[in-house]
Amino acid sequence: MVRLATVNDAEQLESLNIEFNGKDEATLEHIKESLLNNQQEIVIVDDENGVLTGFVCIQLKKSFCYDDFTPEITEVFVKPQYREKGIASEMIAFAEDYCGRLYPLHKYELLTGKNNIIARSLYGKLGYKEDGEIHLSKRIK
Repeated sequence: MVRLATVNDAEQLESLNIEFNGKDEATLEHIKESLLNNQQEIVIVDDENGVLTGFVCIQLKKSFCYDDFTPEITEVFVKPQYREKGIASEMIAFAEDYCGRLYPLHKYELLTGKNNIIARSLYGKLGYKEDGEIHLSKRIK
């Protein structure tokens, strides 16, 4: 069942995040705090009888330059043993529907690796297209 994450999901989300992003990226306390208080992020999970199989994170971007919000899908993860069952597609569809009902918006954005062929194929099937923008980042030590 795809649903919004709650603070009760924090321990399982910590485990999923370690599997996805590696150890030491976010503490359990940080995850709980974020789930309770981060109003710029929406976290969607797939729950199979109390076991979280994956998550999607959406950042709500808002600028004075635009009337609408631009939700950005920033993280998509499904545990390997649950892949190829449509779970990522279901979570993204849930996220799009949820954001579309609550916020004025005219587009969604997402970021993925140029070499992540499987993810790019999935996103293409869901209607996402490369827009010619170049994403830059700068690491702070």
